[in-house]
Amino acid sequence: MKAQILNSFGGPNAFELSEVPKPVPQAGQVLVRVHATSINPLDYQVRRGDYVDYVPLPAITGHDVSGVVEAVGPGVTSFVPGDEVWYTTQIFEGDGSYAEYHVASESIIGKKPASLSHLEAASLTLVGGTVWEALVGRAALRVGESILIHGGAGGVGHVAIQVAKAIGARVFTTVREANFEFARGLGADVVIDYEQEDYVDAVLRETDGQGVDVIFDTIGGDTLTRSPDALAQLGRVVSIVDIAKPQNLIQAWSKNASYHFVFTRQNRGKLDELKALVERGQLRPHVGAIYSLADISSAHALLETPNNGLRGKIAIAVEPSLIS
Repeated sequence: MKAQILNSFGGPNAFELSEVPKPVPQAGQVLVRVHATSINPLDYQVRRGDYVDYVPLPAITGHDVSGVVEAVGPGVTSFVPGDEVWYTTQIFEGDGSYAEYHVASESIIGKKPASLSHLEAASLTLVGGTVWEALVGRAALRVGESILIHGGAGGVGHVAIQVAKAIGARVFTTVREANFEFARGLGADVVIDYEQEDYVDAVLRETDGQGVDVIFDTIGGDTLTRSPDALAQLGRVVSIVDIAKPQNLIQAWSKNASYHFVFTRQNRGKLDELKALVERGQLRPHVGAIYSLADISSAHALLETPNNGLRGKIAIAVEPSLIS
């Protein structure tokens, strides 16, 4: 099978398209013909060597799979060849998704929503699981509460808006003015142009000085540092980014705030919850760009480019027929 191999850590051109043996499913495992995968910030962080102690080289990286079951190992009862499936690969464990085939434990695989294409499904598994764990598992966002989602036009943010709206929250988000209508179309109630207005001032104005119940940080840095200023009493902050510098939490203490940091875990349960939202018409990932497996370096370069104008996710068509 063809796979993109990372032989050394480095820039977007570090990958080499190679022929490697097709994996064989063992007991409790499923062999999937990968139709699509997608690109996440975690992918380029792995490629450039941010997790060098966890990724032995050479490696097949990548974290999203949408495809069709090719074969099953002994003991597998949930799937048969021909089933359309989706899942997030085990992070820092085994091969990733930048290949024509992938083998995974039955326990982390879900049945793909029929209404999503493979490109769409592959664009939702990791970010969707992250959002579900952040908003439902950690923040325990409830109907009638308010939430500020930073980066609402991004891969994680655009999914978070939809999930928060499905829960019944009032949704605030920061985007560029060019993405106002995109964010509103996803369900955002209040859109804030972070280039023209201080988001703390905007939140306090729209909440009569009370702040929001939950802040979901997908950016880090200053947005995490200033979160307490826009937070209501007993508010919750959830971040999915590394802490680049020490944080002063005195203001958070005065708000009786709680902080949660999420590095998502893989399981079928979250996929099933996301599938239910998709089937109810409350969630649909936006694919902003599509590349082939052979051109994965260009996809990495685009995602790493600041102010790239991208909305949603970059999908990778492993199955050539998916590129029109």
